[in-house]
Amino acid sequence: MTDGVAVLGAGMHPWGKWGRGFTEYGAVAARAALADAGLTWGEVGSIVGAVTVRGGYPGYVAGASFAKALGWQGARVASVYAACASGAQAVDTARAQILAGLADVVLVVGGDAAPKGFFRPVGGDRPDDPDWLRFRVLGATNPTYFGLYARRRMAVHGDTAEDFALVKVKNSAAGALNPNARYRRRVGAEEVAASAMVADPLRLLDICATSDGGAALVLSSMEFARRHGVADPVRIRAVSTVTPRYPSTVLDLPDIATDSAVAAEPPDGSFRASIARAAYEEAGVGPEDLSLAEVYDLSTALELQWYEDLGLCAEGEGAKLLREGATALGGRIPVNASGGLASFGEAVPAQAIAQVCELTWQLRGQAGGRQVEGARVGITANQGLFGHGSSVIAVR
Repeated sequence: MTDGVAVLGAGMHPWGKWGRGFTEYGAVAARAALADAGLTWGEVGSIVGAVTVRGGYPGYVAGASFAKALGWQGARVASVYAACASGAQAVDTARAQILAGLADVVLVVGGDAAPKGFFRPVGGDRPDDPDWLRFRVLGATNPTYFGLYARRRMAVHGDTAEDFALVKVKNSAAGALNPNARYRRRVGAEEVAASAMVADPLRLLDICATSDGGAALVLSSMEFARRHGVADPVRIRAVSTVTPRYPSTVLDLPDIATDSAVAAEPPDGSFRASIARAAYEEAGVGPEDLSLAEVYDLSTALELQWYEDLGLCAEGEGAKLLREGATALGGRIPVNASGGLASFGEAVPAQAIAQVCELTWQLRGQAGGRQVEGARVGITANQGLFGHGSSVIAVR
């Protein structure tokens, strides 16, 4: 555990469907983050770009693409791809550079111009790609996976479609207060229930959209922050990028089978739970210390799973925590005060960075109508395909 690195600036390009390139969204967010930090692009020693994949070509060299858009100035550059965890790994790369003394100030940027509709496989045959296999062999699109996971929660924990709808209701209420959200309208449970069935039991309003958007952070050493006149900045205290442990006994796409536990004892807890556990251990905090959490609500049912994986409640009690109002604005532990993916949609390489932007504004007391009173410690959580963990803990 270290004292961490400072978050001097946070900025976003609003989410939506804008019809432009990902570089533009990232550059807009980067300029906003630099302005928030009171720095110029020329003062940045390194830029780390979070990458997406389109048409089999990863990210169009995202780090250098953003650097070129901002104007070549000789900064060190890195590009990071880890599916939905790309943003968190970009933050981790930036933090490592700062702690290693390679740069005092690092700009982290992610942007995406997502295709219309749900994600689908890109062209070509790739039988060694588990993501391609689950699409082509099983026909298991993302909503199919989300629906299967929801069914598992219903069978194992007794969750209901009404519980899932309440997640959307909660997140839409928060998103209505967020100027960067794509969907800024409150949704009622009746509207969720009346929306089209996509992957039983999940309806259209249970599943996040695909979006365009961008997010950026300016990180620095604590020494630089103090020289810059920021005595008490938001600090990144932990970044967890762990991988699964063998054997995996719960199906987790894109893998299409579990491992046999005959030859080895299953690990202590699930992959998702291990992501948060590693972050807590590094930061020296626990679930009881949290003020808020930002989690990947790819579907309403998956948000409930994160409650349990973060240790906010016992296994199987996610829906109970939700019904009690604990995870809503004003509750004991607000989850997705930003509005979450329910209000934003997926802009894959930007979203994990956007989660840290939300923590930054909350910990500064700058979140407006969605402000969590007295916020001091926040956590983000998601996972990327192929076994990429993603969790960031920020404190003030």
